[in-house]
Amino acid sequence: MLTEIFQYGFILRGLEAGVIVALVAPLIGIFLVLKRYSLVADTLAHVSLAGIALGMLLGINPVLTALGTSVIASLGIERLRNSKKISGDTALALFLFGSLALAVVILSFAHNLNSNIFNYLFGNIVTVTNNDIFIIFSLAIIVIIFLAMFYKELVYIAFDEDAARVSGVPARLVNNILIILSATTVSLAIPIVGVLLIGALIVIPVVTAIQLRKSFISTIVYAELVSLFSVVAGIILSFYMNLSTGGTIVLIMLAIFTFVFLIKRK
Repeated sequence: MLTEIFQYGFILRGLEAGVIVALVAPLIGIFLVLKRYSLVADTLAHVSLAGIALGMLLGINPVLTALGTSVIASLGIERLRNSKKISGDTALALFLFGSLALAVVILSFAHNLNSNIFNYLFGNIVTVTNNDIFIIFSLAIIVIIFLAMFYKELVYIAFDEDAARVSGVPARLVNNILIILSATTVSLAIPIVGVLLIGALIVIPVVTAIQLRKSFISTIVYAELVSLFSVVAGIILSFYMNLSTGGTIVLIMLAIFTFVFLIKRK
């Protein structure tokens, strides 16, 4: 029976964390997609892997160490991008490959961590604790508050950054805030979809909603609906079919995107 799933504490914790992440991810994704900065989420996810490895080695909550490393890396990426000495794609590549190398080196110090890192690569709701939910909820509130505070500036910069600068918008500050919020969102999504699939959770619902060609607010609402449905359905389906939670969630998102894309094309 469907209600059987709600008898398990780990499922309830996973659903709570999943709903929080599903609500926050598109709010960040809409700005990254419009700025053609979608790969930032994927890069920060790989950076967070080094933070996870460091946290596991030191016995610290991996979500917190992932947050610290991804925030530091996000500021470094934005600084390199503003320097104009290297392109944005090159900056992302440098941090992506460097963080992967660092994660491998850290894991080599403690071979027994290699099996545990698998849960963070692909997500595992079984490992979500009450402490994780508290951290995820707290980070989500922080992200939403800052998005609300800088909403107009973020929208302006997302559509036309040069015009925003001319109008007096502190573009560098707003971009730094956006990328820090992106790093925070990546960190809180790790327990649900894992490092390798976080970018999909942030980007795919937004890209799906954009296909509907609605207003900005409507696009966010549709992205939220796609994200929420995919996460909840993915968790339930993975429980009954014994599948990877993160992979199931992303495949559902891709199925919805394909359906919407084909319908709108016709």
